[in-house]
Amino acid sequence: QVQLVESGGGLVQAGGSLRLSCATSGRIFSSNTMGWYRQAPGKQREFVAHITRGIITNYADSVKGRFTISRDNAKNTVYLQMNSLKPEDTAVYYCAINSGGAQYWGQGTQVTVAS
Repeated sequence: QVQLVESGGGLVQAGGSLRLSCATSGRIFSSNTMGWYRQAPGKQREFVAHITRGIITNYADSVKGRFTISRDNAKNTVYLQMNSLKPEDTAVYYCAINSGGAQYWGQGTQVTVAS
């Protein structure tokens, strides 16, 4: 069983920054991809960013240049540094890991950006 626990969400003013963390535990294959997704009220969950174990990254166009994903392989932890936040970034942010062909999800953390 794989567990993911997110932290770091909260309320921030537009233009501000937040850093999300996601700690994983359990049986995780060494070759894995970790990522972040988000779901705003009334919308479908959408991709934000992901990072391979080899530190190859990919971002949604809406966050490029503002968000940075990183990971600590020794700790099986993934981070999302969010700068220049906008009200439209308001959502529940979910951490995910693809390990051994299976996708696992965290419980989500709320990010609210006030205008």
